[in-house]
Amino acid sequence: MDYKKVSAPTTTITRDMNSLCADTGNVYETVCIIAKRANQISVEIKNELEKKLQEFASFNDNLEEVFENREQIEISRFYEKLPKPTLIAAQEYQEGKIYYRNPLKNNNK
Repeated sequence: MDYKKVSAPTTTITRDMNSLCADTGNVYETVCIIAKRANQISVEIKNELEKKLQEFASFNDNLEEVFENREQIEISRFYEKLPKPTLIAAQEYQEGKIYYRNPLKNNNK
């Protein structure tokens, strides 16, 4: 997923839970769907960040030499400025980009 093109807000916003849970009819089910997607997004972001920072890893145990790498700092700042995974997941849910199903119900989405 390209996180540069995410249209989610970077700050917390108030949402109308009645309109948000119109599809499922249950607030808790809607929150569970968004939470599970947020966990998936969080894992994706973490793996991507670790992969990019792996290039800068030094395997020396010398504490005297601490290098400040500008590229590493810029990569870290980019990921810090991204919207939180919960905000991205809520935006995806509102836009209808999340596929979910409940095996206990007959009417699946």
